Amino acid sequence: MPDFVPTIFQKIIDGEIPCHRVFENEHVLAFLDVAPLSAGHTLVIPKQQAAFLHELTPECGAALGQALVLISRAVVQATGVLEYNILQNNGGRANQAVFHVHFHIIPKPSVDEGLGLVWKATERDDAEAMATSIRSNLS
Repeated sequence: MPDFVPTIFQKIIDGEIPCHRVFENEHVLAFLDVAPLSAGHTLVIPKQQAAFLHELTPECGAALGQALVLISRAVVQATGVLEYNILQNNGGRANQAVFHVHFHIIPKPSVDEGLGLVWKATERDDAEAMATSIRSNLS
C-alpha cells in the first residue's frame, strides 16, 4: 500500500478526530460539518480513500448514492427545510479543499443562509462531439 498523508476525513474515519456522526455503515460515514453554512449541514464521505469521485469503486459509489438519499431525507425531517443543495467538488480548481471525496448536504432555509453560487452558463457548439466522446469512454 503506498504511503499517503491522511486527510482530516481519514482521521475522522479512523476515530482520531471526533465528529458529530449521523450515519455510518461499511462504506460511508456522515457527520455534521464543523463550519456549517446552515443548520443541518452534513458531510457524507466514503470510507474508501480517494481524492476524486471517478477514483471510487462502483460499489462504493452506489453506497454513497444510497446514503445520500437516506441522509437527505433525515436532514429535511430534522431541520424542516425542504430546499437544499448537494455539493461535491473534484480538484483544486473546482474548489475542493479536502482531497478525500465528500458530499455536502446543505439546507437552504432562506436566501441568505446555505450555499450561494453564481452559475456562468455558456453556449457550446461541440455538444454532439462531446456526447460521442463521453459515450465511447464509458466502461
